[in-house]
Amino acid sequence: MSTTTTRSGVRIRHAGRRFAGRAVLRDIDLDIAPGEFVALLGASGSGKSTLLRGLAGLDRGFTGSIEAPESKAVVFQEHRLMPWMSVWRNVVLGLDGATKARALAALDEVGLAAKAEVWPATLSGGEAQRVALARALVRSPELLLLDEPFGALDALTRLRAQALVARLWTQHRPSVLLVTHDVEEALLLADRALVLRDGRIAESFEVAVARPRSVLDPAFSELRRRLLLALGVDPESPTGADL
Repeated sequence: MSTTTTRSGVRIRHAGRRFAGRAVLRDIDLDIAPGEFVALLGASGSGKSTLLRGLAGLDRGFTGSIEAPESKAVVFQEHRLMPWMSVWRNVVLGLDGATKARALAALDEVGLAAKAEVWPATLSGGEAQRVALARALVRSPELLLLDEPFGALDALTRLRAQALVARLWTQHRPSVLLVTHDVEEALLLADRALVLRDGRIAESFEVAVARPRSVLDPAFSELRRRLLLALGVDPESPTGADL
């Protein structure tokens, strides 16, 4: 695989990944413009997180070429905080020239400056994920990679976390790739929603709905219907059965 860094956006060409002889991803072409928010959806096991890990530089087994900014950060579904370190030290862990003031500024952005000195075990799930976001933001990434970061949260906390990500993206404007199973989450946050199917990016949906978005907007509802159909789900079925 050819992996290079770029100062703006993402460019993937003919990327593929095989595991034990099976092609999980093949012939992936993807561009993400500077400051663009892209959501990636697909069935479980379709390769969404694999593609994200390739962009993050955590998986070197790809064929093809991947160009991404050198400055990038990842937020996973699990917060991955070190339990023996205070919250503020977790935020700047591994960061050159890290200071407490820098950690506090990042924590203030996610509304957790008051929790700087506590241990991660004392945080709620939503608070722990906000610390993980602060840890990503403190690095001023040009590319932010979100791997189902709200999947383990309850519905209300998830809505609040989505609103926080929308606000932080508006303020900082990194390029974003969000891996999610949640169609409404993708349409609330992203400029573009992609469907991964059979190892390829099968469909792309421009989310041309004015922000802030509402699930009650007719244009939003129509996009939701089309995206569900692309994912093989019948939105007209009372049970949401697969097509």
